[in-house]
Amino acid sequence: MAIYHLSIKVMSRSKGKSVVAASAYRAGTIIKNEYSGITYDYTRKKGIVHTEIMLPKNAPKEYESRAVLWNAVEKVEKNINAQLTREIEIALPRELTPEQNKALVQAYVKKHFVDEGMCADICIHDKNDGNPHCHILLTMRPINEDGSWGAKAKKEYIFDENGNRIRLISGAYKTRKINTIDWNDIEKSEQWREGWAKFLNSALKENGFNISVDHRSYKRQGIDKIPTIHLGQVATQLERKGIRTERGDTNREINAINMEIRQLKARIKKTRKWLHAQPLADAPNLIDASRNAISWRNLNSRYQKIKHLKSMADTLNFLLENGVHDMEELAEKAESMHNEIREISENTNKINRRIKTLDTHFAHCKSLEKYKPYAKKYNSLTEKERTQLQAKYPQELTAYKTANVYFRKVLNGRKDIPLKMWEEEKAKLTSERGELVDRYYILRDDIKSVEGIKRGAERLVSETQIERGGHQQEQSYETGL
Repeated sequence: MAIYHLSIKVMSRSKGKSVVAASAYRAGTIIKNEYSGITYDYTRKKGIVHTEIMLPKNAPKEYESRAVLWNAVEKVEKNINAQLTREIEIALPRELTPEQNKALVQAYVKKHFVDEGMCADICIHDKNDGNPHCHILLTMRPINEDGSWGAKAKKEYIFDENGNRIRLISGAYKTRKINTIDWNDIEKSEQWREGWAKFLNSALKENGFNISVDHRSYKRQGIDKIPTIHLGQVATQLERKGIRTERGDTNREINAINMEIRQLKARIKKTRKWLHAQPLADAPNLIDASRNAISWRNLNSRYQKIKHLKSMADTLNFLLENGVHDMEELAEKAESMHNEIREISENTNKINRRIKTLDTHFAHCKSLEKYKPYAKKYNSLTEKERTQLQAKYPQELTAYKTANVYFRKVLNGRKDIPLKMWEEEKAKLTSERGELVDRYYILRDDIKSVEGIKRGAERLVSETQIERGGHQQEQSYETGL
């Protein structure tokens, strides 16, 4: 079934990235980086089904060559912390053919990126493993009408109340940065995400598939459902081979909980609706209803009769423990149970989201510890040696730097990583989740008891109607005689 996946990330030189290397890898080709002198050869890479460069109207014709395009980017971006490219990665629907997916990507890229002035490097991958996807590398700098690179931002002087420029202690005038393009705005990323959902849904509908996706999270959609976690390439391949993974087990557990909660909600909703529709006067007696949940005539074996007696005892215990004496009180109890299952669901979702965040913390902690030797060696080298080391150990160095950037945001100025505190928090949350699960199973049994009473009451009402009908028929015969 079609899924929604779109990730956005920026590659920068400060993180040791090379846009030439990224393009060569995704396209499965060979390109020399004129900035560093390193040649990247990924011609052995498999699973690449389509590549192309899409250019805006002002771009030079020679930029149709990815080697020319990305070396031009490396050349114009002179700062050590320069942003080189923005990458959009999207999952493609398996329902569509390769040609349909190609046309879908082209239409989406043209409207949201190329028409906005960006050069786009498109690479579609499909290893026939059920995970077709597309990488889109985008330029970060506008192109002027003459084909030259434009500025990403400009400085603007700040004036005082008298209209004079403000001079700083250093002697320079106070300025502020004004972006010439809005490609880095948060609103823009939201437009791109929503745009992909619209293009994808339209393509699926046009090709006869009655399914749709949504770019919003379950929380933003108002869906009371726990989101599954992203498996990743390694875990996905292992799962397809029948090898269970920790991430796969997590998703199986989440899916099972989602299904149970969804079913339980539907059951209690149906029972509530029935109870609220019953007249308070002349309502079936709850004790009689409990006894009539299953007709003794349908119980053929001793085991079935014993099981029925146990079920009836559980139902009677439920009525006594909850102080339920009549239909009105049972309806109130059903309402309370409905609110409780909603509370359990909301709290479980909240805990799972926090545990997911903590697990991300732990994963980055492992990266820091595992790849620290690579970073230490990197920091001791010259600029040229660093470039060579980056080419040799790109994943290791990237993982370490990604973890560092991540913790700079998470720790918000603190230096020490509170690993022990996070571990204690996860243990506490796991315990709380266990208590919620226990509450859920008790509630499930209570709902089963209420459903048993409902069945018994329906049987009593049905039998009473049959008896009344038979009695009326006898009276009609007597009258006729």
